[in-house]
Amino acid sequence: MDRDPSLKSDLEALLESTTRGDPESPLRWTCKSVRKLTAELCGMGHRISHQVVADLLHELGDSLQANRKTKEGASHPDRNAQFEHLNGKVKWHLGRKEPVISVDTKKKELIGDFKNGGRELRPRGDPERVRVHDFLIPELGRVNPYGIYDIGRNIGWVSVGVDHDTAAFAVETIRRWWRSMGRKVYPKATRLLITADSGGSNGSRVRLWKLELQKLADETGLRIAVCHFPPGTSKWNKIEHRLFSFISQNWRGKPLISLEVIVSLIAATTTTTGLRVHSEIDSRTYPQGIKVSEKEMALVNLRPDKFHGDWNYQIRPRELKPERIR
Repeated sequence: MDRDPSLKSDLEALLESTTRGDPESPLRWTCKSVRKLTAELCGMGHRISHQVVADLLHELGDSLQANRKTKEGASHPDRNAQFEHLNGKVKWHLGRKEPVISVDTKKKELIGDFKNGGRELRPRGDPERVRVHDFLIPELGRVNPYGIYDIGRNIGWVSVGVDHDTAAFAVETIRRWWRSMGRKVYPKATRLLITADSGGSNGSRVRLWKLELQKLADETGLRIAVCHFPPGTSKWNKIEHRLFSFISQNWRGKPLISLEVIVSLIAATTTTTGLRVHSEIDSRTYPQGIKVSEKEMALVNLRPDKFHGDWNYQIRPRELKPERIR
C-alpha cells in the first residue's frame, strides 16, 4: 500500500456502483468477484494478487455474499444504465467543485425509554431498564430524521422532524443545510446535484417535491439537478452507508428518551475517515395530502434529461432576485 498509494481509492471506485448492504449495518457487500476486481486493477496498472484484494475488501468493510442475499425486488431493465448516468453526473459536478448531496429519511424512531438494538458498556449486572412493549407515548411522539450527506466533503446534516415526513419537510431540510452550511463551503456554487431514492417524500413522482425544489432554486439562484435511484435499489444511496449506518452504531444500546438526546447522539457521530454531523430539531408542522395542480406544475421550470427524464431532471430558477439566499 505504501508503494501504491492510489490502490485503495481505485478499488473503491470500482466498487462504487456495485456495493450494497443493510443500511443499518456497517457491513457492505459487492457482487463483483475478487478475481474480477483484481483483473480490473491490474488493467489499471496495479501489480496485485487476488489475496491482497480480498484483504483490502475486508478492510473497507465489504464482503462477498451468496445470491440469496441480493433480493431487492424486481430489477428495472435500465437499472445499470441509470447507475452509469448517475455516477457520471456525480463525477461531473464534483470535478467542477459543485455541491453533490445524497438525501433520504432515516427510519422513524419512537421517543422514550424503549429498547434500542445493540450493546453499550455498563457496570456488570446493571443493564439499562427499558419498556417491554414499543407503544407510542403520545406526549413524546416519534421523530422523522431527514438526512443530507455532502459527498464531496464527508459532512452530514440531519433535521429531526416532529411532524409528518413530507416533501416540504425534505426540501426545508435542504434549505436549512444550504443556508447554514452549504453556501459557506461552496461560495461560488451555481449548481446543486441531489441523489435520492425513487420513493418516499423525495420520490420521482411526487409533485410537491418538485414544486418545493422550484422555490428553493428561485431563492438560491442554483440550478438544482436531481438523479433518482431506480426502484428497489435504495441501499446504494451514499447516505445509507456513509451517514445513517454510523448514526445507528453510535446510538446502539441507548434508549432515545428525548428529542435532545436524539439530536445529541446524531451530532456526536464521527468516523475514522473524518465524518462530521450537524443535527437540529425541526419543530414546524408539515400537513399531509397537499395537492399540486396541473397549473402549478406548469410553472415549474423543469428540464428533463434525455435519458429517463422521469428519474433525471433539472429545475432552474425562474427569476434571479436580489434578495435570494446566497
